[in-house]
Amino acid sequence: MIIIREERPEDVEAIRRINKEAFGQQAEAEIVDRLREACENLLSLVAVQGVEVVGHILFSPASINGEGATFGVAGMGLAPMAVLPKCQGQGIGSLLIHNGIKMLRERGCPFIIVLGYPEYYPRFGFERASRYGIHSQWSEVPDEAFMILILNKSAMVGASGVARYRKEFDEAV
Repeated sequence: MIIIREERPEDVEAIRRINKEAFGQQAEAEIVDRLREACENLLSLVAVQGVEVVGHILFSPASINGEGATFGVAGMGLAPMAVLPKCQGQGIGSLLIHNGIKMLRERGCPFIIVLGYPEYYPRFGFERASRYGIHSQWSEVPDEAFMILILNKSAMVGASGVARYRKEFDEAV
């Protein structure tokens, strides 16, 4: 049985290992560590199977601001999401995403952005952000890979422009 819960201090090393093994590099683990140090408004969830932490997802502050806009909208960015390679294909990532979306919706978050596989994230309600006039801060990102899930339509009225993850992501892209 898989249990999804918020990260605890004793999970930090397991989260580093999961991200390193899932991505085959340290970059994502380092981003998670830097965000943990710099942000208070994170949603960090782990998937626990038995006594082992086998998956992790992080949601961190993100914003959408248009050129000359009089207001911006603050929401969250999904990244990274990782599952130990030996546990992939069991629906653990889906559980992490569903739980994260539910929690952020309950907290009143207006949107979630994600840079990811266009064949994976739409099953959770993500759409091309460009449909809403929203584009990634990174110009080299393919349009179909930059997606948004709008959780509160009234908070998003008139929101368009550039969506930005926190500066900790800039070094990884």
